[in-house]
Amino acid sequence: MSDLNASTADEGNARQSAEHPTAVEAFAPGSIGNIGPGLDVLGCAVTGAGDRVIARRTSGSAIVLEDAGHPDLPADPAKHACAIAADSVRRACGASDTGVSLRVIKGLPLAAGQGGSAASAVAAAVAMHALLGEPLSRAELLACCLEAETAVAGRHLDNIAPSLLGGVITILGNDPPDVSHVPVNMELWFAMAYPHITVRTADARAVLPEFFPRATLIAQLASVSALVTALGTGDLALLGRSLADHVAEPARAPRVQGFAAALEAAREAGAVGGSFSGSGPTTFAACANETIARDAAEAMQRVYRETGVQCDIRVVTIDTEGARWHAVP
Repeated sequence: MSDLNASTADEGNARQSAEHPTAVEAFAPGSIGNIGPGLDVLGCAVTGAGDRVIARRTSGSAIVLEDAGHPDLPADPAKHACAIAADSVRRACGASDTGVSLRVIKGLPLAAGQGGSAASAVAAAVAMHALLGEPLSRAELLACCLEAETAVAGRHLDNIAPSLLGGVITILGNDPPDVSHVPVNMELWFAMAYPHITVRTADARAVLPEFFPRATLIAQLASVSALVTALGTGDLALLGRSLADHVAEPARAPRVQGFAAALEAAREAGAVGGSFSGSGPTTFAACANETIARDAAEAMQRVYRETGVQCDIRVVTIDTEGARWHAVP
């Protein structure tokens, strides 16, 4: 059953019918795309780092990108996920003549597999939506975010849907967006290790084979089914076994030196399993509690550093709130 019928106002951002805010700041959390075997069909919002966008109404009808958030991101609004998303929202609202200035505050690293482009798009869409009084449904808002993600990273919802809606999300379809929350009935922590290796999403997708043997597809379907079952039943051991990715991980692992050893070190520290976060290179490991997650994160960092690669780590859990905003002066 779809979770997209209600307005985003139902998430707690009260609709301001008499007077819309003129400036807002929106936050969108990072995410773990795929969650192992769920290529393009599963995603999870995680606590901690995310992207912020400050949006202000301006006179005229232009979208002005005051700060792209990072020197390596395009300054041209037509090429930046945040500005594309904002423009898509105002068109969907019938307000293409509404001018806005945008300032991006990047909290997520670039090309790291942590949903950075998605978070920028979602934060901008939520901010623009708030400026216009939040008239769109969740499905309509998600479609606007997808337009931006498609332009910069590919047409997939496994990062933008959890970043917008929070929690663990399963994706049935993109056109139109058809997504649902996956029930999670367990305490679940993730150790995340980001080796400083650049992996562009487009490049990571390009290495995937076009066709797979029947046995591989059956094994992948079994992993995804077991993963959703494990989350719903709270079976941590089953969760660990279900994180086996037979499709994307084998093709992508050779591009990230130290990946296999880092994941094995996380398991030895108590993690039940793990894989790439999104297209990588960030590696995640699922853990029963925060202490184990910290041990697993430090173990992965140690392995990556031994290969000569700088590595940042963090420990997170599931962000159930998703994107949010507040008015600013």
